[in-house]
Amino acid sequence: MIFRRRLPDVFYNGLSAVGALIAALAASAIFILFLLDLVLGQSTLYQGLVTYLVIPGFLSLGLLLILAGAWRERRRHARGESSRFPKEIRLDLTNPAERNAALAGIFIGTLFLIGTSIGTYKAYQVTESVKFCGTLCHQTMKPEYTAYQSSSHARVACVACHIGPGAGWFVKSKITGAYQVYAVLANKVPRPIETPIRNLRPARETCQECHWPEKFFGARRVVNAHYLPDENNTADPISLLVNIGGGSAGERSEGIHWHMIVANKVEYIARDRTRQDIAWVRTTDRAGKATEYNNVDNPLSPEEKAKAEVRVMDCMDCHNRPSHNYRSPNKTVNDALSLGRISASLPFIKREAVKALDQDYPDTPAALASIEKSLTDFYRTNYPDLLKTRPSDVAAAAAEVQRIYSHNFFPEMKVAWKGYPDNIGHEEFPGCFRCHGSSLASSDGKTIAKDCRSCHILLSQGTGKEGAFLSPAGFEFKHPVDVGGAEASGQCALCHKGGAELY
Repeated sequence: MIFRRRLPDVFYNGLSAVGALIAALAASAIFILFLLDLVLGQSTLYQGLVTYLVIPGFLSLGLLLILAGAWRERRRHARGESSRFPKEIRLDLTNPAERNAALAGIFIGTLFLIGTSIGTYKAYQVTESVKFCGTLCHQTMKPEYTAYQSSSHARVACVACHIGPGAGWFVKSKITGAYQVYAVLANKVPRPIETPIRNLRPARETCQECHWPEKFFGARRVVNAHYLPDENNTADPISLLVNIGGGSAGERSEGIHWHMIVANKVEYIARDRTRQDIAWVRTTDRAGKATEYNNVDNPLSPEEKAKAEVRVMDCMDCHNRPSHNYRSPNKTVNDALSLGRISASLPFIKREAVKALDQDYPDTPAALASIEKSLTDFYRTNYPDLLKTRPSDVAAAAAEVQRIYSHNFFPEMKVAWKGYPDNIGHEEFPGCFRCHGSSLASSDGKTIAKDCRSCHILLSQGTGKEGAFLSPAGFEFKHPVDVGGAEASGQCALCHKGGAELY
């Protein structure tokens, strides 16, 4: 068997041979992965990325090496140098040695090709995994990964929201990811990580793959656990009927999810990166009538408005921490008390636990040691007999407070709940009050209403007479501490800070 040259002499050189080998392997890998995609009948996120973006990059590299080798060989010929490759290659298959060598080469090449394809397939399976996303950059992603594991989306893969389907977002996410890898290696990661993420694809392409806004209807009862910071840790739960609402074009529209009804469009301009200071809102109803609301106390200048980003409101404007929520000391201690993880019979445990959490610590080990010491010292000083008779309860309370800290505070990354506003509700952050009950008004004096009953009805409060019965008509909220009626006219977040100063 004689193999003669079929191409111009300039293509027969070492560099072009290497390029041809790379190109052949890449083309074969693309073909095999494409067949796998057809046979399996499904394509994962990174499978498409590897098959149609990464491996074609190697194919292109191989072709460039072929051309570069040919160019270099042409220059050699111009200088009068002869080709280093033989004019023809003879393979005598009747010769046992040459035949065995050829078969061995084919066998090894096939194994290499299969191994490369399997390795590539396993590689993108690993890179699309939650563990890969959360643990590769351990310290950087530890806060996000920890919060994610206890979130309502803990069974939703990271890539489902951060990339989603479609080649376009593959490219965008990988370009951003390339810089993030550099930032980690060069220690240029912002601390804390900034929010919201600017390159996150619209919620209608991720959230609404599972959640269907047009089918949100009705109301849901929610009971918020709350304990007062007094000696008895007095329980003061609040039961609400939350008007989730919803609807679509031609159907009844009401409640909180009115904002997401397809027939309604809400746009806004925020002055700050975290989208807490809303300076302008425009609503467009199903008839096409638009109403603009401007901040009458501090309106946008024409120049500011021309440069500003007009954002169309979607799920993420309220559900802005769906999977990575760092919760306040007040809420986490309330939950621990209601679930019995901390004994409510320990005097002042609500106050002291929140106080221990709401401190600045240099690192996590120092925080955990200080939490245990501060709670133990409090009972040793003020309730020595209790510490002697119930040491296990005090130790259990300290351990739970340490657990709370480990899940919500990460001093190494300067991450804490205060730096990540949660727009659901309005108790500790402005939330709904960013627009409702704010200084926004239309040209004819119309304001965005602050009617509490349009979103929720107070069914019961506390554990006394009102707590024993539910009233469909609702009760008037009574602040546990007399604040002179400010609870009816003011914004909760102006006083409630979620920490030890006032909660």
